[in-house]
Amino acid sequence: MGGWKLEVFKMTIYMAFPVGLFYYFNQPAMFEKWVVETKRKLYPPENKDHHDELQRAIKEIRIQKEEDILRQLESNK
Repeated sequence: MGGWKLEVFKMTIYMAFPVGLFYYFNQPAMFEKWVVETKRKLYPPENKDHHDELQRAIKEIRIQKEEDILRQLESNK
């Protein structure tokens, strides 16, 4: 059919294609860019106002739970 030269060519293509794709898609610069963009989408940078509001909400919930516990203790006496 094609002879040994064709078989060597096909084997070269079979081996070079996955290695080439691996090399292209595993470039550190490309990978770092993708990771940074994805991370920014999932975890946007914190805003000082959001942080303060979150801390205030946590404090309010803790105070409310403490009051509930004190009410339960007083009602059990």
